[in-house]
Amino acid sequence: METVQAIKQRFEIIGNDPKLNRAIEKAIQVAPTDISVMVTGESGVGKENIPRIIHSLSHRKHGKYIAVNCGAIPEGTIDSELFGHEKGAFTGATSTREGYFEVADGGTIFLDEVGELPLTTQVRLLRVLENGEFIKVGSSQVQKTNVRIVAATNVNLFNAIEKGKFREDLYYRLSTVEITLPPLRERNDDIHLLFRKFVADFAHKYKMPPLRLDDGAIQLLQKFRWSGNIRQLRNVAEQISVLETNRDINLATLQSYLPAEGSNLPSVISDNKKESDFSTERDILYKVLFDMKSDLNDLKKLTLELMKNGSSKVQDINPNLIQKIYGSQENDSEIDFEEEPGTAVMAPATHEDNYHIQNHNNYLDAETIEEEEILRLEQKEIEMIKKSLEKNKGKRKAAADELGISERTLYRKIKQFDL
Repeated sequence: METVQAIKQRFEIIGNDPKLNRAIEKAIQVAPTDISVMVTGESGVGKENIPRIIHSLSHRKHGKYIAVNCGAIPEGTIDSELFGHEKGAFTGATSTREGYFEVADGGTIFLDEVGELPLTTQVRLLRVLENGEFIKVGSSQVQKTNVRIVAATNVNLFNAIEKGKFREDLYYRLSTVEITLPPLRERNDDIHLLFRKFVADFAHKYKMPPLRLDDGAIQLLQKFRWSGNIRQLRNVAEQISVLETNRDINLATLQSYLPAEGSNLPSVISDNKKESDFSTERDILYKVLFDMKSDLNDLKKLTLELMKNGSSKVQDINPNLIQKIYGSQENDSEIDFEEEPGTAVMAPATHEDNYHIQNHNNYLDAETIEEEEILRLEQKEIEMIKKSLEKNKGKRKAAADELGISERTLYRKIKQFDL
């Protein structure tokens, strides 16, 4: 069995942090088995190294190794990519295609960002894990495969399980052994080692002298949070290597390449908070719309009373309705209804403009008001659909679930409003 140090040299892994060493030790121990492994850690910590180590030390090392980024494949084609499809299975399927599980038979598949898999694909993947069986898209024939699966994710799968976005049984099948890589900010002593390795590589690549950091710059390098982890550190090292003519880097120079903590980076908002805010806004909007509808019905009812009974009787028949529409008045006489032959005039004395409602125009006026309200409702509906689609990155199914409508209805609305 190879040592941790030998593996680091072989795969060019820099660092002596105990948590990093423990992760590599676990990878070495599980490699000879066929156990499914889940690699967890923040984006940019180097999770892709663990499945490569496992594959190279396993009895499958002469078989295929395929790395699949599940988050980069569109939802509509991911089943075809993973399991293959038959000719004519869908529009554009002009020939039969082998999927990754068929190609990698006898080898290893690394499923990166496995938390992004659609639920339907999760069901297919669970079947592969349980008995090695899968069915191509558009086929009814069951096929067998012998593949070792290593998965990775940077999201909390327990939260995804609670929200119904990830199957609990699949999680336990994938995470027989879990290997966690620490973030760079917890590997304080490794940060400078990594930076020196990167600047040496870039000096060789661009044929220039390597950078050197003074003590103040080293302290800043080690204290910085590095929310993008190793990927961000490498990016900063490359920027300075290319742009700085003076190869001695001090504190001020290094600081000019580091973002103020959280200033120019995308803000991280928990999914719970976003969903809660959206739900609250939606509830308030619904309440306002229902109140508007109620007021409109009251106005229509009063208009009908004017038409049926004449203005002289309306104030006696429906005093509560009038008060609800116009509000409480210090003196009831301020709301005055006059009647002329063939005309009913509704004139609140507190308004500068009087509204003359003639009998033959009563229905038309009510319809005009209702049309204006419908236009406002449509505007709010368009606004809600746009927000939901933006929030769910254009995924119609997720947006439809959030709005409480079917995906077909959402598609019709998108076409109707030309979104």
